[in-house]
Amino acid sequence: MNKFNSKLWNSFLQIAQPYFYPLEPGGNKVFLGLLFLLLIFLLAAVFLVVSLICLVNEAIFGESFNSIAPGLVDTIQNIINSHWIFVIALMIVVPAIGFWYYKRQLIPRWQPWALLSLLLLLSLSVSGLNVIISYVGNFFTTALSEKDQPTFWRFLFVYAGVFVIGTPIVVIYTYTRQKLGLYWREWMTNKFLNNYLQNRSYYEINSKGAIDNPDQRIAEDIKSFTNQSLFFLLTILNSIIDVISFTGILWSISIPLSIFLIIYAVAGTLVAVIFGRKLIPLNFYQLKREADFRYGLVHIRDHAESIAFYRGEEQELSQIRQRFTQVFNNFNLLIGWQRNVDYFTTGYRYAVIILPSLIMAPIYFAGDIKFGDISQAGFAFSQVLGAFSLVVSQIDNLSNFAAGINRLDKFRETLEETTKISEVGTREIDITESSRLALENITLNTPLNHEEINESQKTLVKNLSVAVKSGQGLLIVGKSGAGKSSLLRAIAGLWTSGTGRLVRPNLEEILFLPQRPYMILGSLREQLLYPQVNQEFDEYELRKILKLVNLEDLPDRLDGFDVELPWENVLSLGEQQRLAFARLLLIKPNYAILDEATSALDLQNEAELYQKLQTTQTTFVSVGHRLSLLKYHQQVLELTGGANWRVLSAEDYQVEASSFN
Repeated sequence: MNKFNSKLWNSFLQIAQPYFYPLEPGGNKVFLGLLFLLLIFLLAAVFLVVSLICLVNEAIFGESFNSIAPGLVDTIQNIINSHWIFVIALMIVVPAIGFWYYKRQLIPRWQPWALLSLLLLLSLSVSGLNVIISYVGNFFTTALSEKDQPTFWRFLFVYAGVFVIGTPIVVIYTYTRQKLGLYWREWMTNKFLNNYLQNRSYYEINSKGAIDNPDQRIAEDIKSFTNQSLFFLLTILNSIIDVISFTGILWSISIPLSIFLIIYAVAGTLVAVIFGRKLIPLNFYQLKREADFRYGLVHIRDHAESIAFYRGEEQELSQIRQRFTQVFNNFNLLIGWQRNVDYFTTGYRYAVIILPSLIMAPIYFAGDIKFGDISQAGFAFSQVLGAFSLVVSQIDNLSNFAAGINRLDKFRETLEETTKISEVGTREIDITESSRLALENITLNTPLNHEEINESQKTLVKNLSVAVKSGQGLLIVGKSGAGKSSLLRAIAGLWTSGTGRLVRPNLEEILFLPQRPYMILGSLREQLLYPQVNQEFDEYELRKILKLVNLEDLPDRLDGFDVELPWENVLSLGEQQRLAFARLLLIKPNYAILDEATSALDLQNEAELYQKLQTTQTTFVSVGHRLSLLKYHQQVLELTGGANWRVLSAEDYQVEASSFN
């Protein structure tokens, strides 16, 4: 987690590659090979286009063009007339064959490859413009020092022309990079969201605490990953081009300066890597601490009323301050190490200003080079040094990027493991789908969290057998903590640790109503239809259902069915429970599981809701404490504690409860 190594590189490929090429055996090598072939193809294409433009201009403008780009046409013609033209032809043909060979994998991903090709082409163009600028700057600077006015004005206008041509190229280059980053982020976000919400992975992750702040990893880390990936891809590409282009320029001007540059860059990179090894874990934990602090603030906002009732401001303040202290302490360490890095990198950058002049001045005073050569050498030196010193100049960004890769890769691995467990079906309780609901010799244990591997599990109930007859009701009672809600989790497939056989319908035929109803982020219409939001009901039917649960005034009070409001704050808990019951009466599932679903209601409202439920064909299982619920159920399952249980008829349980009272 804390190093620039092969594991970090593999983690990067596992996250980045699927957008461009599927994860399959040998896929990493194929993906990198195709990326290399694309670069080769674009380099050859750029050469051919530039050559064509130069030859056409030379044919039309003759000497005027040669005075602006002296020797360029001759160089191009020499390449065309040499064996290098066959190399350039291969640079076109071989990539075309490679992409044709893997067309089956690439055609579904044509859009990212098209944008990437355009982006790399523009990147090559920007690098080419930098080379042109270095030569033009050399010519008009030399003309200025020699007071050669015609040459100076000619190249000054050429310099302006380069800027006129280069400005839209740079703007489109930036826009294309952002566009590709946006599409890449959309694809990755959808991929992570699908995996997060499939097979109840979100429930497993949150209940076991295996991953901190998955919301931040999806919302922030993916965004940072796509932007930073493209940034470093283009930076590395530009660095390679700069090394190839400007090293030749620098070598032609001063061999000692070229040798010094290589030594200086290698030494700086080694020092930066040593510092960077410490920055990666600090950035990793900074992301975690910031997310924890933000979650604490969101938690206060979401539970403002409860905190106000408890007058828990002091405790909440203490918790938030503790989280911020962790943010502060880690960031204090981080900026301390960044300070140490800055001592080196700042001096390293400042030395670049003086070193070329220090080496070039004696050569210039000896009359071996012109004044323009010094400015071009300085520009070339800074470009090549920047390429060689990528780690030095980007060490902070690299360490932060590495931390983000580790967070996303850990999230990806956890989601894949959760999906594999669900697909393999490593449940201990055997679940059989049927039209009936029954628990046969069920022994239910508490699940283990990832930090409790060596701890023993608690057995909630042993060898439980009970069946719910169609159209009837089962009431589950018992002391708090006896495992009533846990049995419902077992029926839903959330808790599967134990033995025995669970017979149940498909989960799509069951509607669960928890004690605290879930209010979605949506309209009143969507609240009523949840979770089957694709069904259509007209307003008359919706109003009819709301009247059955004594909420007929809700649409008029809240501006209709399509207004979106923070429902948990707008509606009382009792109104939320009645709204959840409206879902039940509207959808009419074959089975309903009610976990104290009327605990916030008065007895009259509770009676009306259960009476309406009895008129439907829904078979229901309720968890509750009130004896008033007995009249709506035919059986009672009592959890007596110590993993023991008993099943009675509702009448017998009523008699026992009455005699006890």
